Amino acid sequence: MKLNITGKGVAINQQITDAVEKRVEKLAKFFTDDIKVNVFVRPERAKIKMETTISTKGVVFRAEDVSQDIFDCIDIVFDKLTNQMTKHKGKMQNKYGKDSIRFEMIPEVKDDEPESKIVKSEKMTLSPVSPDGASLQMELLGHTFFVFLNEDTNEINVVYKRNDSDYGLLETVK
Repeated sequence: MKLNITGKGVAINQQITDAVEKRVEKLAKFFTDDIKVNVFVRPERAKIKMETTISTKGVVFRAEDVSQDIFDCIDIVFDKLTNQMTKHKGKMQNKYGKDSIRFEMIPEVKDDEPESKIVKSEKMTLSPVSPDGASLQMELLGHTFFVFLNEDTNEINVVYKRNDSDYGLLETVK
């Protein structure tokens, strides 16, 4: 297991590190391989925001929370990750088989929700545009994301609206 805890504007002390390690060890039993766990903690509007990503062979789990107390964030984020694994156990089992996840360790859950499916498909022509131009086009369309061909790199990119009202850019890598 590779654990990376980063704090920006928040001091990461041994007590926080121990609490995160304890929760990660509980989740590690779900995985057959070494996992990479990245935890990022930063202040947000007089609160603490914690973002956690767990990566293993082709599977990525991600959760975040904003709370007054860092230890509440730790509990909530790792509960969210456990719930994700439990909720999507069947789908993951069908897609990933038994390569990297110990499905027998994940508790069963009664699935009351119907299986999600693709209900609409669209084709689009990509024209070269800058990321700033793509974000403007996204705003004009009233969308929260926009797929475009980056005129600088000639690669397909996605610009999206973040929860903090800024924009994010996803760049594809070959």
